[in-house]
Amino acid sequence: QAAGGVRFRGYSTVEEYVRDGMRLALGMGRKNALAGLWWGGGKGVCAHPPGEKHRDLEYRRTLFQEYGRFLSSLHGCYVTAEDSGVTVTDVDNVFSATRFATCISPSLGGSGNPSILTAHGVLCAMEAAVEFRGLGSLKDKTIALQGVGQVGLPLLKLLLESGVKKVIAAESSHDRAEEVRKLLGDEPRVELREVPYEDNSILAVECDILSPNAWGGVLRAETIPAIQAKIVCGATNNQLHKSTDDELMRERGITYVPDFVCNRMGIVNCANEQYGLLEEDPLKLRHFDKSWEEGIFAVTLRVLREAEKTGLTNNATAEKLADAAAQQQHPIMGHRSILVIRAVTASSWATE
Repeated sequence: QAAGGVRFRGYSTVEEYVRDGMRLALGMGRKNALAGLWWGGGKGVCAHPPGEKHRDLEYRRTLFQEYGRFLSSLHGCYVTAEDSGVTVTDVDNVFSATRFATCISPSLGGSGNPSILTAHGVLCAMEAAVEFRGLGSLKDKTIALQGVGQVGLPLLKLLLESGVKKVIAAESSHDRAEEVRKLLGDEPRVELREVPYEDNSILAVECDILSPNAWGGVLRAETIPAIQAKIVCGATNNQLHKSTDDELMRERGITYVPDFVCNRMGIVNCANEQYGLLEEDPLKLRHFDKSWEEGIFAVTLRVLREAEKTGLTNNATAEKLADAAAQQQHPIMGHRSILVIRAVTASSWATE
């Protein structure tokens, strides 16, 4: 089965809408493979209607219930969860119309919002990149965060706990920025900048680590020359505008950690929740264990060292490792999902 969240955001064109979904699905396949999960890659995309209607709770309830019915029509070849712009309540509404949804509320038997675990995973990858560069630890480092949303905010808190010198954060949502200000109070190590939507000025901040946690496609030919960070490592999916843009960072001596290497914990948190929930789940916690060879820290180091050895970019190296892992057939179910997809497309599904 394909597994990955559904996002709810605005799109300028149908092409942008389709391309976003296809790129995200491919990235999820690679993420799941590197994480050692027996899931393929899938992604859902829902487009905002004109104006502010997407904020209306009744509209969202109806939309996500309809989305759940749509998922049921796919006969289980794709299982959804939260992604950008989607809340646990939204996924609960999806779940009310289909069984093919995860990361639902704990009150319904799910694992809830996975953002805190995702932030922990990004922190592990940052620590690996710092070690790879011979920079010691995160202590006394300056971090630039683009976005303090569902993942960015818990990541900010973890960075402060790790003893960083300063966090410079940019946020485009006024409401979210106000919420963060109230939460952090007068924390002297945090500088919060409120910026317009899709403003990328934070990328040019002088810092040790740049962490994109807002929107995709921010690392491109137009923005990379301004980056002053030694390391780029964040939770946002599809950070590269083009897969080859990683080469531009390598030429400038910037260590890029591919997003699907470091942001696995969202899908790890919910992918196997049908097997029951544990407060301290060893199948989740092992991903933070630096001694586990398939953990985030070890895999990040493996990618960076392999790229240095072969001359490939970090992104190309991670894709190569993930695509090899993805070729392993499910030990029990084989290629059952392919049979399901073929059966669905051969039916009258599209016209029902």
